[in-house]
Amino acid sequence: MGAWLVLSLPVAPASASILNGVSLDRVNRHLHGHVDDYTHNHGSDRRIYSAALCQKRDLYVYTPPCYNPARQYPVMLWLHGFAQDEKSLLKDVIEKVDEQIACGKLPPMVIAAPDGSLSGEECLANAGSFFVNSNAGRFEDYVMQEVWPFVLTHYSIRPEREAHILAGISMGGGAVYNLGIKYRETFKILIGIFPPLNVRWVDCHCRYMGNFSPCCWGWRTDTGHGFEAVGRFYGVVVIRARRVFGPLYGLGPEAVAAAAKENPIEMIDTYNLKEGELSMYVAYGGKDQFNIDAQVESFLCRARERGLTVTVGYDPNGHHDRSTAYGLFPGIVDWLAVQMAPYLGCP
Repeated sequence: MGAWLVLSLPVAPASASILNGVSLDRVNRHLHGHVDDYTHNHGSDRRIYSAALCQKRDLYVYTPPCYNPARQYPVMLWLHGFAQDEKSLLKDVIEKVDEQIACGKLPPMVIAAPDGSLSGEECLANAGSFFVNSNAGRFEDYVMQEVWPFVLTHYSIRPEREAHILAGISMGGGAVYNLGIKYRETFKILIGIFPPLNVRWVDCHCRYMGNFSPCCWGWRTDTGHGFEAVGRFYGVVVIRARRVFGPLYGLGPEAVAAAAKENPIEMIDTYNLKEGELSMYVAYGGKDQFNIDAQVESFLCRARERGLTVTVGYDPNGHHDRSTAYGLFPGIVDWLAVQMAPYLGCP
């Protein structure tokens, strides 16, 4: 089973206004647009209540420069990585996207970043929700039945799915494809960075860490005891399958079947995805320490067999880290700009 790496380590809280090294006031001072706070990260509890998860949950929403409720905007849902939470929008994403909007490369858009952590707090020791409904909670329902309607109700959003983007990194990148395939009547554009797209990947020798080859490819059929190493965090901390698999599906015989239903490569066939229904982009590195490259390449192989177009950003020397993600960012923007061209300057 694949595992996914957080792109930034958690930092101990410093104050009510500067939490985990992130000052919202400071972020907003550097933006052309503005991030609205629906969290408990900055002194007040503004969280939205999730009936699906039976608790309050954090949410950030970015509005572009000169946001005007009288006009309608494209929208992006940003889904964070394993061991992260909603603050990844502030730490790693929003300043770069804001710059592209301000210079006119991308159209003004609304961006929402929900908290998909299991506990409601980013923590390296926690597993990830993968934004699916599982034993760990109804995270798909939280995103689609609560966060998405909240954004549509409180912000002025264009109605057509061609203006709706799902984007995410690592765990969130896999969720982008999971939700995008399921809800393609709502979303058209999918962007996955280091996305786990085949969580049942093994090579023909049943090795998870084996390189992808169309001539040596298998499927995980059991979880064993879950002690298999599926990656290393900074080359030191070993991530084992049970930490990723167990909280969501358990480790019994039913676990693989449950994971298969949420596995993007298998969902291509299960949901009968057809060419043109989605605009898809995948960005990844060839030296991913969690072997996401093999997962992605097996997905791309199956997509080609089905006649599906997936645009690829690839760094042959790239790892599962912030540096590689930033290096892949210009290609993502260039591709997204083409998809969003009809909305540049659009009232």
